[in-house]
Amino acid sequence: MTTVQIHPQSLCEAQSVGSGSVIEAFARVARGVVIGEGCSIASGAVIGAGAQLADRVVIGAGSWIAPAAVIEADVSLGPNVTLAGGRATPASEQAAAIVVRAGATIEAGSTLVGGITVGRGSIVEAGSMVARSVPPYAVVAGNPAEIRRNLDTEGSLLSVPISKAEPGDLMVGVRSAKLSRFAEFSDLRGSLTAGDIPSEHVPFEVRRWFVVYDVPTRELRGEHAHRRCHQFLICVAGTVAVALDDGEHRTEVVLDSPALGVHVPPMVWSSQLWYESSSVLLVLTSDPYDPDDYIREYERFLVEAGAQG
Repeated sequence: MTTVQIHPQSLCEAQSVGSGSVIEAFARVARGVVIGEGCSIASGAVIGAGAQLADRVVIGAGSWIAPAAVIEADVSLGPNVTLAGGRATPASEQAAAIVVRAGATIEAGSTLVGGITVGRGSIVEAGSMVARSVPPYAVVAGNPAEIRRNLDTEGSLLSVPISKAEPGDLMVGVRSAKLSRFAEFSDLRGSLTAGDIPSEHVPFEVRRWFVVYDVPTRELRGEHAHRRCHQFLICVAGTVAVALDDGEHRTEVVLDSPALGVHVPPMVWSSQLWYESSSVLLVLTSDPYDPDDYIREYERFLVEAGAQG
């Protein structure tokens, strides 16, 4: 059996420490902390009371973890990271806990404040100041932090190319999601693109439409899935990147022309990243608005997608 290594010059009052975990000199672990198996707490790190660390969590030297923080499996924190949590309010005597989902990486010198959630597989780049929740598989950076790009489930950058010369469709590897390029007609008077509904591009009868605009640059919209509703997205002005996720595979398509559209079928998690504040996104849907059709929590989506798979 692998033993626990707790340096005699550390202060450890943890409720439990899993096998194979290492707590280095001058680290401080407060009462009620639960540490999973194979964790590493580096020198000078401070873990606040009641925090929960799952298996294989790495805490860098000099990092500070707020009380009651929840850090899921395979999370890595670089040196001098601060997870500050949220302040108590008059309505609640207890501060909101910060949550870091499985597989996330928070690089050196970053500070996270408020009762936010860092999505699974995401990366917070070094020196960032984060005061808002980070979506799953996103890369954020800066002060204040903003989304820079999206990742696939293997940690690679996402992109799906499609020829700008020829109309056609491209399956993108996420359920039946499909990127389409429409025919374009141009002359000295301008350009036109058009399509029929329903068609091979839009394989459903449209019962609702809406337009999203005036979104700040690098802002993320969407962040949900539908249980039954189909959507078709066209960026009629500017550039919007659409990340698609079926729970097993992720990809991203960049809509930078009115002649491009993407079909988002049910049970695909979709988010849209605005590259320009002047961008305008037209969305066609197969169903009227129904709040019960939405899945707005990614972890819940993974459960339902897994049940269907």
